Amino acid sequence: QVQLVESGGGLVQAGGSLRLSCAASGSIFSIAAMGWYRQAPGNERELVAAITSGGSTKYADSVKGRFTISRDNAKNTVYLQMNTLKPEDTGVYYCNADVMSLPLSPGADYWGKGTLVTVSS
Repeated sequence: QVQLVESGGGLVQAGGSLRLSCAASGSIFSIAAMGWYRQAPGNERELVAAITSGGSTKYADSVKGRFTISRDNAKNTVYLQMNTLKPEDTGVYYCNADVMSLPLSPGADYWGKGTLVTVSS
């Protein structure tokens, strides 16, 4: 089994910054893509940012230029630096990872339990 544990959420004023972290542990041989999703009340979960094991990244248009995703492969950890936060960034942020538990095994999708980010105006 694999566990993902997020941290770093909280309450911040508009224009402020937060840094989210997500550490993966358990039966891990390798991790392909890792990413952050968010879900605002009444909305569907949406991709915020993702990063491959090689460091290629992609972002939602709404966060480009403000958020930066990075990862430490040695620590199986992914980060999300969020700057110039806006009230519309409010939501529960979930970590996602595509994990291979054994060599040559197919990857499996794992999710963290989420961390709440609240941006006040």
